[in-house]
Amino acid sequence: MDSTPLAQLIGYTPVIVAMVLSGVVGGLMAGLLGVGGGIVIVPVLDFAYALLGVDPAVRLQFAVATSLATIIPTSISSARSHHSNGAVDMALFHRWRTTTLVASAFGAVLASMVSSHFLALVFGSVALLVAAKMLLLREDLRLLDAVPRGPLSHLIPFGIGSVSSMMGIGGGTLGVPTLTLLNHPVHAAVGTSAALGLVISIPATLAYIITGWNDGAALPGSIGYVNVPGFLLIAPLTTYFAPYGARLAHRLSRQRLSRVFGVFLLIVGGRMLYNALV
Repeated sequence: MDSTPLAQLIGYTPVIVAMVLSGVVGGLMAGLLGVGGGIVIVPVLDFAYALLGVDPAVRLQFAVATSLATIIPTSISSARSHHSNGAVDMALFHRWRTTTLVASAFGAVLASMVSSHFLALVFGSVALLVAAKMLLLREDLRLLDAVPRGPLSHLIPFGIGSVSSMMGIGGGTLGVPTLTLLNHPVHAAVGTSAALGLVISIPATLAYIITGWNDGAALPGSIGYVNVPGFLLIAPLTTYFAPYGARLAHRLSRQRLSRVFGVFLLIVGGRMLYNALV
């Protein structure tokens, strides 16, 4: 194989294109639907790292960890924007933040101990559940009249934090549908979930760096499971395009967008489950 710099650059072109597209689409989806870009970035990174020949045993861990790292700047920008508009429920955020932080670190440590097949099973199953919510359930459906309180109520942020860190997603994908089902106003659900995304992404990213320290050599340019080139390519794009997605959200039908994204998640979730089971 030709090993000249030009040949190497050409060989990396499909990977670079995939990462750029994931950053653009992830940012737009984060702004449009408040679901966070990770649900798009993780499967694209998994595909890109497969092209690079990364060991399948740890490939999804790299995708998840790198996605979480890109969510940090996006969450900071998004949370500040929502907070300035009064859309973050600070009382709920303070109630849930410690449990969410602990859960996100727990999920990342657990993800580093299990196989990529198990992570694919988790990602695919949750993606299909979110798709079903978007495609089948009414937007006005409510399970409770208010967000519950008390010791057992901490199971909710623990589930959101741990599963999100295992999937490489921010707080929006699970937080927004959960809070709206608990009769929380949708704008407050999006804003509060954006703030929780920061609580999820920082400790989870640090945990993936520590737990993946010995595996970092499997993907050049990585610190633990976090791939630095992937982060540097994707993070600026998600941060830049998220506000454009937010503007489009006011011009387009949210219901139609939810259904289109639901179909996308159906395909992605199905592919992940297929990879986990074969």
